[in-house]
Amino acid sequence: MKLTDLQKELADHRPATPPGLLSTEEKDRLIERSFLGLYRWYISRSQKTRNWNPHTDFNWPAFRTDHSEKLNTILEGFFAVEQYVPDYVFTLLRVIRRSHGRSQFHIRWGSEEEKHSDLWENALLFSRFRTPQWIEDYKHALREKEWELPWDNPLNMIFYTVIQERATQVNYLNTGLIARGKGSEADFANDADPVLANASQIIAVDEAAHYNFFLEGARLYLYYYPAQALEALHDVIKFFAMPAGDLIPGYDKFAAVVAAAKVYGPREHVTDVLDVALKNLGVEGRRALLRGIKRIRQVPTEAGEMRDTAILDTLDYQGIEKKVRQLFGRINKFEEKTGHAQISPLKFLPNSLG
Repeated sequence: MKLTDLQKELADHRPATPPGLLSTEEKDRLIERSFLGLYRWYISRSQKTRNWNPHTDFNWPAFRTDHSEKLNTILEGFFAVEQYVPDYVFTLLRVIRRSHGRSQFHIRWGSEEEKHSDLWENALLFSRFRTPQWIEDYKHALREKEWELPWDNPLNMIFYTVIQERATQVNYLNTGLIARGKGSEADFANDADPVLANASQIIAVDEAAHYNFFLEGARLYLYYYPAQALEALHDVIKFFAMPAGDLIPGYDKFAAVVAAAKVYGPREHVTDVLDVALKNLGVEGRRALLRGIKRIRQVPTEAGEMRDTAILDTLDYQGIEKKVRQLFGRINKFEEKTGHAQISPLKFLPNSLG
């Protein structure tokens, strides 16, 4: 091959941003330090703004006892899914335990999900749809099986939790519409319930907070490890399933009811979950993601380093950098108040010369 031909090939594959200067160790340090700062910021806000009690902050005696069977089926399904909170916490904690910020957040996440579990148990109990004994027996039956991680690595699981938390939020928001008498399906026309509406709204706010934490974490990986992160994201989207669906008896009936109610089904999964999450992650749609994954390959730069190509065809990299810079700024502002910035400041380092 002539030198000019080699130079042309290199030029064709030269990225729009210069080769990264950060080592793997530096990238990992920045990601871990960011997770720690994000956790500190998160727990401060959650304690101040979302410290509700599932037993005392709702007027459970006023909960309606004449809901439609289909709405009661939805409540029972939510209750069942939340019975695996111990597994959701324990299994992922083993995978991310070496990450201080991420593991500490996960413990906090578990405590907030525990409240969700109690909330849906109260909804089912006060609906009178099931007796207290039936609920206890069902609880024991559900916990005879253990939920397992769909992926056993931190990278895939950060994207799984992004999608799963957004999907859960959509479930609760749409259930709230039914509880406010604004559901679109005639089967739920007489299911308005102020207590359920309040519960659905409060728990959806929690899910939004969880989603945003995982979203910020996912952006860190997309910025510092774009090729690996995009491959993990594609893998998660391809094989995604809501948790515990294979463990809960009668889950297919529950899934059919929530889909028919337009609470959460294939359409909501695509338009309200995947499309929203991908937009927030700076990815130009599912088809662009697949095309980009197929095209990504490493080529040598003029400096002899290996560089991933086709990243910018798939990912709004400049947009991701802007979001990451904003995250660093938010953490710095918070840690100025706490004093951490005077001892161990978080400094943004770009993944390129751009």
